[in-house]
Amino acid sequence: MNMTPPSTRSIENIYGRILEVLFNPKKYTPEIVQMKGYLVDATIAIWDVTKRRLLPTPAKFHYTFTIRELARVFSGLCAVVQKPDYEVIKKSLNVKTKMRPELFLIGLWRHECDRTFIDKLISNSDKKVFSDLLDKVTKDKFRDSLGFDDEQLMTDMLFCDFMREDEVDEYGDIVAEAPFVYEACPDIETIRKICNQKLENYNTKNASKQMSLVIFDDALKHLLRITRIINTPGGNILLVGVGGSGKQSLTKLASFIAAKFFF
Repeated sequence: MNMTPPSTRSIENIYGRILEVLFNPKKYTPEIVQMKGYLVDATIAIWDVTKRRLLPTPAKFHYTFTIRELARVFSGLCAVVQKPDYEVIKKSLNVKTKMRPELFLIGLWRHECDRTFIDKLISNSDKKVFSDLLDKVTKDKFRDSLGFDDEQLMTDMLFCDFMREDEVDEYGDIVAEAPFVYEACPDIETIRKICNQKLENYNTKNASKQMSLVIFDDALKHLLRITRIINTPGGNILLVGVGGSGKQSLTKLASFIAAKFFF
């Protein structure tokens, strides 16, 4: 059985309609609402050029970029847009250097493209190819139309959904658990501090299974990836690495952070 992929126009209609509903003019300013068309166009462009450039081979048989990849990019965008009450976009929440909401959305879009496409690639050379493609599409789709400089567009933001703290009373008891809000990390040291605190809490609650981990930069980024996928409906991940590289430990910590215990 062979099913031909939908046309570009069909894809634009599908995801354009989804974003049209989420980018509600009653909840967002015109500057934010106007971004839906740019984001749909840019996502289709990077998807199209990636599947033509990074072709599957016997060693890279999983290099198949279908409409599922489009859905994953848009699901990441929707995770932020569908929760206007938290005003993540409006205030560029948790980003020390305040930026225009349009640029914040571009940074979110670039991050979701990285998580969808780059995490599927197995060599640094292929990752470099995709990064170059992403930079080119970013410039082509957003630079002239929105008036940003190249340096502004080349964002490298990290996102996670566990930065908010529980609400506690004067006795230290939890009154309300912190909501999972997908938002930008201020910087890598801030999120590392939060992860180390989560690790300390894990070790306190699991005295017989304590983990002594050094959360260096790469381990931190892997932890953010795993946590993001665990909290994504239908999310799945294949961790590949030599024994003792921390796959199981990071998964335990990520599951603890997400309040989901699979071990």
